[in-house]
Amino acid sequence: MSLKKETPSDQQLHLAALQGNLDQLKKVLDSGKVHVDCKDKEGTTPLILAAANNHIECVKELLKNGADGGARRLTGTCALFFAAQGGFLDIVRLLIDHSVPVDIPSYDGGTPVFVACQCNHLDVVKELLDRGADINTQMVDGATPLFITAQNGHYQLLSYLVKQGAEIDAKRKDNATPLWIAAQMGHLNIVRELLASGANVDIVREDGATPLFKACHKGHLEVAEELLKKGATLGLLKNGETALHAAALFGHMKLTRLLMSYGADKTIKNKEGQTPSELARDAGYDYIAKYIESYTPQMNGKAEGHS
Repeated sequence: MSLKKETPSDQQLHLAALQGNLDQLKKVLDSGKVHVDCKDKEGTTPLILAAANNHIECVKELLKNGADGGARRLTGTCALFFAAQGGFLDIVRLLIDHSVPVDIPSYDGGTPVFVACQCNHLDVVKELLDRGADINTQMVDGATPLFITAQNGHYQLLSYLVKQGAEIDAKRKDNATPLWIAAQMGHLNIVRELLASGANVDIVREDGATPLFKACHKGHLEVAEELLKKGATLGLLKNGETALHAAALFGHMKLTRLLMSYGADKTIKNKEGQTPSELARDAGYDYIAKYIESYTPQMNGKAEGHS
């Protein structure tokens, strides 16, 4: 993109838009010395600045003077993107009413609905979807609005997206799904909602890790239990480890007990040929190693603590 050097009038218009100074904005526009869509070195227009800073009267004035609502910065971001990111519903509506494309993306694939989800602006998300935004739009890395919502733990918004038909098991390029990322982050209510909506409990990221493995790795006890209730696998994974290996290696005693109570096999060896107890001992967790080695399933066949 080729950008001309800013003139003093360009700078004045940008500053007025940034500060929300409507009188100064009108004065500079009326001077005839500046183009309404003049850009700075980043490709930012006055309309983008006004929208990003919630100055709706300046947005109205710029649009009245012919500002291009779809003008994009060097990153591909536009006025609607920033209005959605900021949660500025009235500006979002105004821009769409002026024919700004609802799904105009940044160059990494981020659309207005994606950033609204990222920032937990439910009212803006509803408006964008009502105006035709793609609920399953994907970033360059494959992440969807549901994925970013799950990652950030926005429960109410996630429930809304699910009800609106968001694809539950949409995969990022590394095969991680919303459930996978929620389990890694320890968002219990998100995990429950996704499981109740039919999410694949044993989805495998490209490195071979499942949601249960990541929950055990990170020490998320309650999340692990929810996954186990849905039948998450306890066997050897494509990464050459088990969930019990992860819990033992990182010193998570309560998780170790939980996994054993659900029938985890303490004799399985990982890709290096080590059992969970051997991993625990090497990591300095002798008490976990001893617990695993001495563990005996209840004679009645019921899982310990789950009868």
